[in-house]
Amino acid sequence: MSLWKKTTVLAVSALTVLAVTACGSKPGSDAPVQPSVLELLASDLKGSLQKTIDATGKSESVTVTMQGTAGGEKISVKGVVDLGDPVKAEMTMAGPDGTPTTVRMISSVFYVEIPAKDRASIGGKRWMKLDLAAAGEQAGMDFTKQFEDVDPTKQVKTLLALEGVTVVGEETVNGARTVHYTVTAPVATYLGQLDAELRSGVEQQYAKQGVKELTIDLWVDEQYRPRRAGLDMGKMGDMTVDYTDYGKAVNVETPPAAETADFAEMLQGLKGAAGN
Repeated sequence: MSLWKKTTVLAVSALTVLAVTACGSKPGSDAPVQPSVLELLASDLKGSLQKTIDATGKSESVTVTMQGTAGGEKISVKGVVDLGDPVKAEMTMAGPDGTPTTVRMISSVFYVEIPAKDRASIGGKRWMKLDLAAAGEQAGMDFTKQFEDVDPTKQVKTLLALEGVTVVGEETVNGARTVHYTVTAPVATYLGQLDAELRSGVEQQYAKQGVKELTIDLWVDEQYRPRRAGLDMGKMGDMTVDYTDYGKAVNVETPPAAETADFAEMLQGLKGAAGN
């Protein structure tokens, strides 16, 4: 597999991922002290997670920074996400040789920027288009389900649906005061969000590595916004995502058709050539 193709797989995989307190009284006053947001985040877990989903859903954009490993490869990604409809994102990641690669996502369609030295082999095109919705339809599976929540609420919704979530305590993340949540869940429970057929294949990959449980962590700030999300997949890898610059203007555009090669069409061309 060529280097840029390997980088493409890693890039899509990376985009294919989010205390006990008391209420007292003011000294010298009989009026009860209203709990702070951090206190509520720690004491009212379910209610606070729902407020986090609601508050984050109102955000128009966010900057994300991802660090981790997958398939034995280190992953380092930074970019922006437009949380409109459809969800759009532009990410830059370091390839296996350290060369940066840019990936744009428009809903379920990915556009991977091809290194200049490799463009001659695909007619001088700058971008490679991968339509996951179309690929899933041909395979009889829905690949897009795992990308429906490609925003900071994904891990929040996952935690809200799981039992056994606990509060680690208050922590500061990138200068913001947060409350840290954690839960360890069976692989099958965590993967419940995926299409049944796709889930079966992913579960088999985890099983081959002897991974039975996943640990999910989430840090929420005083505005009920996720600031960090972590996923520990054992031997399969790990991922930490930091969220910053909520509401900062972003502009993610679909690459021009004249500069884009369609991966599906290339495959059809290769099949046609092989059949002659």
